[in-house]
This record gives sequence, C-alpha cells and structure tokens, in this order.
Amino acid sequence: MAEIETGRLIYLILLLAMVAGWFFMQSREGLNKTMQQAAIWGLIFVGAAAAVGLWQDISSDRRTSGAQFASDGTIVVPRSRDAHYYLTLSVNDTPIRFVVDTGATDMVLTRQDAARAGLDPEALNFTGRAFTANGEVRTAFVRLDTVTLGNVTDRNVPAVVSEGEMNQSLLGMGYLQRWGRIEITEGELRLSR
Repeated sequence: MAEIETGRLIYLILLLAMVAGWFFMQSREGLNKTMQQAAIWGLIFVGAAAAVGLWQDISSDRRTSGAQFASDGTIVVPRSRDAHYYLTLSVNDTPIRFVVDTGATDMVLTRQDAARAGLDPEALNFTGRAFTANGEVRTAFVRLDTVTLGNVTDRNVPAVVSEGEMNQSLLGMGYLQRWGRIEITEGELRLSR
C-alpha cells in the first residue's frame, strides 16, 4: 500500500513541476503575470484535491453508518475507514462497542467496559494469561448474564476481562462461533444464525 501512495506522490510532484515549468517558460518578461497565474492554478489544484478528499470522507461516512439488521436475522456490518468492523452489543443491558477480532479466542472486555456492564474489576481474580501483540497480560474469566446483538440474546456468555491497557473491547471467536455463518466479502461482515 505504501508503494502505491509513494508512486502517486511522485506522479503528482512531476505533474506540478511540469505545470510550473510551463508557466515560467511561457512568459519570461511578465514574471508578475506568470506568478499570478501560478497562484490561481495552485488554488485550483488545492481545491480539486480537497474536493476529492471530502467526497471520499462523505461517501465513506455514508457507507459506514452502522450495522444493518435484516428481517431474516442476518446482520450486515460495513467496514470502517480504518478497515476494521465494529459492533455495538448490549452487555448486561449496557451498550458496549466492540471491534470484531477473529484472531482473538475470547470476547475480551476492557476494565472500563467491564465496569460499565456491572462487573467490579477490582474484585475480579486475574489469574488467566493471554499472549497479545503487546506481550503477556493477565485476564479474569467472567460470565455475562446477557449479550444482545440485534434481536438475538445469549445468556450466560463466557468472556474475559483484560488487566492490560486496551483501547477497545474485542469481539473474538468465543462469541462469533455462536453464529452459524460468518462471512467477510466486498467490505462487509455478515453474521447469520
């Protein structure tokens, strides 16, 4: 991906150098007029680049507005701008936002989300171990009374609370395997039972 971006940057620099060179070669005597024209073209170029960037943001925001719940029980989740899939589940009647992580074995709650869901992180027994990209962290096994996604409610759901620093709770395979089908195609995650 970085190679593609570097190639685009080189192309844009060469294009800008060619346009600037044409302006300066067109009229050597009227340097003031050439500078005015260069400024105008520069503003046009910046405006066009801003319009393209804003259009991508607008269309991306429209595409990532959130999960869609179909009448057949299928849940369709669009990929977010950061290329992840996010779902908000009701955990013990509290909405908690998760990043879908098929590489995580369990449903993993941050200490803050665990507290919001009615668990006391200070009273938990952090005897488990998890090996993450950031190293080893201690975990506490918990059972969640209810976990609701769309019109599906699961009871007595196993999960872990991480003692490590996490920005987001993880929706791992411990929960995802409850769904009969998990499919990722064309920028969408589909869950169905």
